[in-house]
Amino acid sequence: MKKVYALRTLIKKEIVTEFVPPVRKSNKVVIVCGGLPSYPSRDLLFLLASKGYWAFFPRYRGSWESGGRLLKKSPHLDIIDVMDAVSSGFTDLWDNKKYRLKNPSFYILGGSFGGPAAILASLDKRVKSAVVFSPVIDWQAQAKSPIEPLDRLGKFIRPAFGEGYRFSDKDWAKLGTGRFYSPLAVLDKLDKKKIYIIHAQDDEIVPAAPSIGFAKALGCKLTVLKKGGHLSLFNNLRRAAIWKRVRPFLR
Repeated sequence: MKKVYALRTLIKKEIVTEFVPPVRKSNKVVIVCGGLPSYPSRDLLFLLASKGYWAFFPRYRGSWESGGRLLKKSPHLDIIDVMDAVSSGFTDLWDNKKYRLKNPSFYILGGSFGGPAAILASLDKRVKSAVVFSPVIDWQAQAKSPIEPLDRLGKFIRPAFGEGYRFSDKDWAKLGTGRFYSPLAVLDKLDKKKIYIIHAQDDEIVPAAPSIGFAKALGCKLTVLKKGGHLSLFNNLRRAAIWKRVRPFLR
């Protein structure tokens, strides 16, 4: 895989987004919704670009290089803003080159915290499909997790990541209501044909049971792996067996 460097753009004056153009002409766009906490990584962008996709990795508002406050509004709306910019035009900050994709096809990848962003973004008719790994489906169940409960996670992130994540206690508490940034809250509005969930039974960070129940209720595609722990987007998409399953959803 040839690597040069990832390009950067600024969307809505707040959302810093790295992107890598595809190795061949294409109007297929994959937007990556990262986990939290996690370190921004370009490896997945280069992997997707090598497979013929425009690959975008936005930093949610209030995280890393982006401006704003995290969780002031639902992070999936940041993904919608990225889609709008891809369609209307965006500028590479390195050399001021302007890009605009005509009739792009959007596909969303999400992992863990980014799973709800991908699922909720699939409500937009422009999104062809959303593939999510180890998604947080039920925030109220996650709040009671013995390994990573929400209160403990919120208290950990501030000293451990400093200004990497900037949020208020009030906005963080919205996650535990079960109504904010929640796939369960819009279950009856989702298109089951658009969503593919991959989860491992031995995931101790985000248990698989809510994903399994959600997939059965919605009727969407579901793969439950016996082992794998808390699944990484990049590590698993590199696996031929997993890519073989995901690829049809990105067509």
